[in-house]
Amino acid sequence: MAESALFIGFGAPARARERQALALYEELLAFYTEAQQRGELSGFEVVLLEPHGGDLGGFFLLRGEDEQLDRLRRDGDFRRLSARAGLVVEGFGVVNAHAGAAVAEQIKLYAGQVEEQLAES
Repeated sequence: MAESALFIGFGAPARARERQALALYEELLAFYTEAQQRGELSGFEVVLLEPHGGDLGGFFLLRGEDEQLDRLRRDGDFRRLSARAGLVVEGFGVVNAHAGAAVAEQIKLYAGQVEEQLAES
């Protein structure tokens, strides 16, 4: 199972760009589905949040190995779609994420830093 991920968060559509946001959503779904079918992603999920007063409206969670996700981020179509998303939805962002066993590894790294900082104080 893939332990690396890309978290692609987004907010509400920009005012007067609702139709473009819907069209982009469909294009992103098609792009991620095709990437998965070609073996460039291990899988992906789409999560939409109910209105809650915050800025995050939903996210895509793309799963894969580090090398797969690095290649995907450099892909011209990925970059083009991300640039368009920045124009039609609020708060669009892409960030590396950890999943599966990688979460335990990150917690271990953090705990080590906590102990180091406490030892210095």
